[in-house]
Amino acid sequence: MTSGEGLLTSFTKLQCRAMMVFALTLALAGTRFVTESWAAGAFAIGKCGAYGQAFDYAGEAGARAAALKQCKGACTTVTMKRACAALSIDMTNPCGAHGYAVESKISNTLNTATRKCYEFGGKECVIRAWACDARG
Repeated sequence: MTSGEGLLTSFTKLQCRAMMVFALTLALAGTRFVTESWAAGAFAIGKCGAYGQAFDYAGEAGARAAALKQCKGACTTVTMKRACAALSIDMTNPCGAHGYAVESKISNTLNTATRKCYEFGGKECVIRAWACDARG
């Protein structure tokens, strides 16, 4: 074997390793893209306990449209991205006080939504609906 053959073999092995590293990098980047791209959600809130929810959508616009489609009447929306949303209503008067929240953790979300319902005059506030999106 001449010195040129050994150099060629080393170069080929180096190319193979570089391709493996490149393929692994692409695979890891692809999994990150998939988990982050499907991380939009929305909650639509209407009168008398009406609501709609959508989660794990590619974008906020799609999630908002899906949530509004489920909600009856004139509804407003809140969006969530890698978070949780909750709606709390007054059980004694579903058309009265309500509260909603979007937080990073479900426990905080439920507590905040219930507290807001009481702050707006609710007497027996309960969670009507909740949803988490992606890592929420």
